[in-house]
Amino acid sequence: MHPSMHPSIHQHLSTPLCDSSYAERFLQIEYNLCDSLKNLPVPDSVTHVYNPLMYAAQPHCHFVRKYCNSTKPILFLGMNPGPYGMAQTGVPFGEVTLTRDWLGVQGQVGKPLHENPKRPIVGFECTQSEVSGKRFWGFFRNLCTTPETFFKYCYVHNYCPFVYMAETGKNITPPTFPVAQRMPLISLCDASLCEVVRTLQVKVIIGIGRFAQDRASNALQRQGISGIRTEYLMHPSPSNPMANTGWDAIALQQLTNIGVMPYLTH
Repeated sequence: MHPSMHPSIHQHLSTPLCDSSYAERFLQIEYNLCDSLKNLPVPDSVTHVYNPLMYAAQPHCHFVRKYCNSTKPILFLGMNPGPYGMAQTGVPFGEVTLTRDWLGVQGQVGKPLHENPKRPIVGFECTQSEVSGKRFWGFFRNLCTTPETFFKYCYVHNYCPFVYMAETGKNITPPTFPVAQRMPLISLCDASLCEVVRTLQVKVIIGIGRFAQDRASNALQRQGISGIRTEYLMHPSPSNPMANTGWDAIALQQLTNIGVMPYLTH
């Protein structure tokens, strides 16, 4: 057992539970959240809302059923889809090339109900690379070699499944919402995250960025869930100056400090 890994995690990992029903339960949690979110008011600055779990349902379900078929003691948590990643492929951090060629996920992608012409959805035909996704999945491809090694103990999930954008195509993220619109969204996403944690029997949540880590900590506290660690992994976004100085090395050091490396390189 790795010295920095919590004993309860090691105990859980020693007896993995595999069952395809995990994927179906997980999908139902996601769809329930989408049904609730679609009824919420959004800020005036938001003119378009994309739900890739609907129009990219084929690749999304392929991803979930392929890789979310067991308990997942380590959950990597993102914030919400990027315009050239999950918005196109239905996969968290789903940069097209790595999603198709390394994760082996494909499927038909349709169109959102109200498409912004400045952010067209073309699915796996998208030629613009999602930098965050390229860094994220590229790092784990190099570290784990195979997706099966990564997904044996880990899964990746977004706190909020929707993309919110302005008329200009600018991404408007949930943390920037005014309080009146932000708090109802947070309440729904917090509750959904806790359902995911219970369903997948998560022991460690690694927030990709401070918002994700903070929401995980607050959600668990609000729901009275104890015994789960929440950790921080620097977001690989190019808008983060530090991530542009060598995100791979930073991520490697942070994951080593968290103590999960033995479960990513077994």
